[in-house]
Amino acid sequence: MKTPRPPARLILSTPEHLIAFGFGAGLAPAAPGTAGTLVGLPLFALLALLPLQAFATTVAVLFLFGCWVCGRSAKLLGVHDYGGIVFDEIVGYLVAASPLLLFDVQGMAVWAGGMAAAFLLFRLFDILKPWPIAVLDRQVGGGFGIMLDDLLAGVLAALPVWAGLRVLAVW
Repeated sequence: MKTPRPPARLILSTPEHLIAFGFGAGLAPAAPGTAGTLVGLPLFALLALLPLQAFATTVAVLFLFGCWVCGRSAKLLGVHDYGGIVFDEIVGYLVAASPLLLFDVQGMAVWAGGMAAAFLLFRLFDILKPWPIAVLDRQVGGGFGIMLDDLLAGVLAALPVWAGLRVLAVW
């Protein structure tokens, strides 16, 4: 049985839901996870202006905050990891795109290509949930469980992004 959609009015009027639903992106009628991940693109571009250590600290803080806000939203809805909760996708994308900060990326085309590759790979790993993501997704509950599978999908996506940038750096 499919869980009914919560009313948009509820999501947009409750701070926990508003943030967990990616400021409304999670209300997309189709592919809310993809819509939520799209929110991560401009956020990454903004956070990329920070020094690397400040970026990493910010992502860690967002992860910890996400454990609370996603867990709280899920509890208020009475549904663990409701599809519209997309704050986890936003943070997962930040992790997936982070290798761009490790290289002296020259040119907008390489930067945009890296962001697009991170986006596509993150969505692929988030949807397919290869081992160990699927196991952890089933076994770890609460806000930590909601955030953990997307963190791991971000790490798995970051590896080929890093490898591709490494190859480009050698050329």
